[in-house]
Amino acid sequence: MDPSHPAHPAHPDAIHVPATAAPSLDGASAPLWQHQLSLLMESTGEGIFGVDLAGHCIFINRSGARMLGFEPHEVHGRNMHALTHHSHADGAPYADTDCPIFNAFRQGLPCRIDSEVFWRRDGSAFAVEYSSYPIIDGQQVCGAVVTFTDITKRKREAAALQRANDELELRVAGRTGELTAALGQLRELSAYLDKVREDERTRIAREVHDELGSLLVALKMDVNWLDKRLSEQAARSPQEADTVRSGLRSKCQGMSRMIETAVQNVGRIITDLRPSILDHQGLWAALEWQAQEFVQSAELALDWQMELDSAVELPEAAAIAVFRIFQEMLSNVGRHACASRIAIHIGVSGAHGAQLLRLSVADNGVGAAAAAFEAATAYGVMGMRERARHFGGEIAIHSAPGHGAQFSLTLPVPP
Repeated sequence: MDPSHPAHPAHPDAIHVPATAAPSLDGASAPLWQHQLSLLMESTGEGIFGVDLAGHCIFINRSGARMLGFEPHEVHGRNMHALTHHSHADGAPYADTDCPIFNAFRQGLPCRIDSEVFWRRDGSAFAVEYSSYPIIDGQQVCGAVVTFTDITKRKREAAALQRANDELELRVAGRTGELTAALGQLRELSAYLDKVREDERTRIAREVHDELGSLLVALKMDVNWLDKRLSEQAARSPQEADTVRSGLRSKCQGMSRMIETAVQNVGRIITDLRPSILDHQGLWAALEWQAQEFVQSAELALDWQMELDSAVELPEAAAIAVFRIFQEMLSNVGRHACASRIAIHIGVSGAHGAQLLRLSVADNGVGAAAAAFEAATAYGVMGMRERARHFGGEIAIHSAPGHGAQFSLTLPVPP
């Protein structure tokens, strides 16, 4: 055994070569298998080269040489580590003692690496995936064979895919944050609406108890008084009977007034719950009635402008939504604006079948910064927007401190 050739146990991935064959009878100097192997190496698109125990190139195919920027004859006999594997991707020196290619014949360790670079003749580097396996002749390691391929495109595509994934994760995270915030706002709005509903129920219950209840109790007492006086009527003298009849008439008149008051109170409570004018005369009359009621109670000057065809109608659900949005717009003016005048404009624009209802309420009050209407606690604005969005509409708000505010509703009119 030649001591200059280290002996290693046969590795399952090692490449074994047959003993040198004798020349053929026709005088050919190379055995047939070598010719076929040469054809095979030249027909592949991957780079293939072999090194001896000193790391010098003993063969390289044309594809491999061209990937390195050489012709095959220019590479033969040169140290492959010094030629193409001398540095890391960052330019730091790469010692041949750390080189996995050389370890294939020094330690009999095959490898497959896709995280390093090879260097071209012009000094540029390219990402490479390579495999190195020891060549075993009998029991002797006589070198290594290396296959490699340029994976620059694959790395670029992988980097692009990673960037896309990172961007997608950021977008998903951002959208998740937006949805979480929106869900939180909807929960707060739902809680606010529940509170408003309970407050309204409490108010109605208080009015029924304080006003209707007291009237009904008074009427019950008066009825009992009448019943008692009538039951005593037969035992009275004619003069006493005349006096009692006068008192009965007076009591009946008082009861009539209480009943009239009760009817008015019931009508007012019913109107607060749902104005009957909305059912009897339609949305446009209800809006004008509500505007007149508001400016009278708030002592404001009104600029009223309604420009629409009386034939224009909205479905009942949409009409109720418009009316409630209008009420909330007026309520905002009453609570926050400190205004002396409001301007209301209602109109329909567009051709038949593609019409838009436009309703605006503008005041000359104190106004507010835009952020005030976008705050998480601006439940009234949030409720208006949700109502409008449900029917394909939108709410626009224009306001500035000291310059009043304008609330505008735009809503499609179904054909």
